[in-house]
Amino acid sequence: MNRATDPVTSVSGGGPGSESRPAPVLSTKMIRFKHIMIALGMSVLFFFIFCFIVLHGFIAWVLSNPTVAPLYSNPKLAKGMAYEDVSFQALDNSRTMHGWYIPAEGSTKTIVFSHGYGANREEAWIPMYDLAHYAHRLNFNVLMFDYGFAAQNSKEVATGGKKEAQQLLGAIQYVKQKGSKEIVVWGFSMGAGTALQAGLVTKDINAMILDSTFLLEPDTLYHNLKQHLRLPEHPSLEILEMLLPVLNGTSLRQIPYPEVKKEDYPFPIYFIHGTEDEKAPYPIAEKLAANQTNPISGVWIVQGSHHELIFREHSREYLRRVSTFLGQVNASLAQSSSPSS
Repeated sequence: MNRATDPVTSVSGGGPGSESRPAPVLSTKMIRFKHIMIALGMSVLFFFIFCFIVLHGFIAWVLSNPTVAPLYSNPKLAKGMAYEDVSFQALDNSRTMHGWYIPAEGSTKTIVFSHGYGANREEAWIPMYDLAHYAHRLNFNVLMFDYGFAAQNSKEVATGGKKEAQQLLGAIQYVKQKGSKEIVVWGFSMGAGTALQAGLVTKDINAMILDSTFLLEPDTLYHNLKQHLRLPEHPSLEILEMLLPVLNGTSLRQIPYPEVKKEDYPFPIYFIHGTEDEKAPYPIAEKLAANQTNPISGVWIVQGSHHELIFREHSREYLRRVSTFLGQVNASLAQSSSPSS
């Protein structure tokens, strides 16, 4: 056979084992290709992890920095109520609070309104002016003030009640110094949850009315998160719990929600909640109410009503129930302070 036309020797160059020489080159290329694909896959994976964390960082930032509208009116313009512009210190002296004090002539009873997240003292969708006017007609002094995250100047981050509880305690201390002997906190949404946190550490509250109570804890945080984004509960909650202290200085562990959820408060509380509340599921109000042993405490679960809209949706029944509760509180305090008691 002519070697020049021999297919084996023309490819391999002849000699024992010469047919396997191209194999190392092919193997090296395959290994290099695998390394490139692994690196590419890892890069894509890390990119998605980075985007996932950035998304949660944005969510934590938005939660910490709610958009709050400026004040548009005042008690005199809205309802003809004379008022005073007031300022006072948060109980921990962390900041100066600003608000309106609406005096009732000769009264030592005061209602302190505790507004919700993303709102200021006016909280127009309730509407707060109507309730302030109603409370004033019942001969209560009224204090309406802005939490730090709703301040007209020098805003600060929202902390789910950690800082806000100190600010509410400052408001309670202020009306006490004004001569109030009966102090009722009327809270809405996160303002209601803040009131419960403040109630753990003060003896100066005589009663609470809590509408659409929102207590910042992992369950309610994820409940609100999934209303807008289809994210997995885990690790989303763990990432948010890691990022919140970085962005607003508050960890969920610093919010005493376990204590609030099991506390039997010494003062009466009236819980109001709607079954169609998309931000704070109504069973939380039922559970909190079930812990209370004060005979005046109670709960009104309103079928079909929505978050902080119960007064709008059932105005007459709302005021009737609140009036009854406040009357019972007044009678109980009068009885306890009478000489024969």
